[in-house]
Amino acid sequence: MIILKPQPCPRGPFHETVRSLRREPLTAQGIKTLQVNVGYRCNLSCSHCHVEAGPGRTEVMDGSTVDAILRALDNSPISIVDMTGGAPELNAHFRRFVGSARRIGKQVLVRTNLTVLHEPGMEDLPVFYRDQDVELIASLPCYQQGNVDAMRGSGTFSKCITSLRTLNSLGYGIPGGRLLHLVYNPAGPFLPPHQGALEQDYRRELRDRYGVSFSTLFALTNMPIGRFHDRLARSGELERYQDLLACSFNPATLDGVMCRTLLSVGWDGRLYDCDFNQVLGLTVGPAVPAHVRNFSYDALARRTIRVGDHCYGCTAGRGSTCTGSTA
Repeated sequence: MIILKPQPCPRGPFHETVRSLRREPLTAQGIKTLQVNVGYRCNLSCSHCHVEAGPGRTEVMDGSTVDAILRALDNSPISIVDMTGGAPELNAHFRRFVGSARRIGKQVLVRTNLTVLHEPGMEDLPVFYRDQDVELIASLPCYQQGNVDAMRGSGTFSKCITSLRTLNSLGYGIPGGRLLHLVYNPAGPFLPPHQGALEQDYRRELRDRYGVSFSTLFALTNMPIGRFHDRLARSGELERYQDLLACSFNPATLDGVMCRTLLSVGWDGRLYDCDFNQVLGLTVGPAVPAHVRNFSYDALARRTIRVGDHCYGCTAGRGSTCTGSTA
């Protein structure tokens, strides 16, 4: 792991750092992925959650917004729909959304916390995923039970293992089978270790201890927003962590940051450059449509990306995107 540095390094605002390296600000290079946050409701309240999802959240996408997204997808070359939350499975329109997106030829990714498969009425989801040929990205912030339960709640690790075994039995995460990726998040204010080496650790520990397999591991940096921000502030580590991200800025990550080829849709249909901007309320710039009802692929695919100092989180070290390291 990369630990906190004892002394902060001089680093200006993120947009100035980018402009010192490029003549122009960051711009989108098309839209390959439409990431849709269908709501902040979740069966868990994880300590590192940047959207502060939980059982009491009422922000949930309605059917008319789902329909507007499907119209936008049907009339655009976007190839991937990345569904997230909260726990996206808890949205009442989830199955219809997945099935409709698949029928119009889109690849569907679902970000699941695995424990939601144990909730009442969710028992059929593993088979539903298989039948719809959904690609799964499953949160498992560590391969050790104590660390996972500390971050996500007592008993969550054993539920995750049970869910993974069920998915393996349906052909997920096995050689030649459907894709089942795992997501690692650091347990504290440090950057993820090398993704490739960590993946080998995950494979060995999950296989030898639990008989579980998976496709690939994504190592994500925790952003200093949401619950993780509040946790850092309470412990007095917020400023040091922000310094770590800024001091670890890696110019080689700029071409691979997710906002270059991804557009985020919030639960209410508003458009953002990424899920983090969504949490911070930073909609896309004023020159392009700000709501999915007014979707214009041509305009949004070449938009100027709105940035802030939180963007140091995506460009620190080996980089961090929704599909792991970039450099």
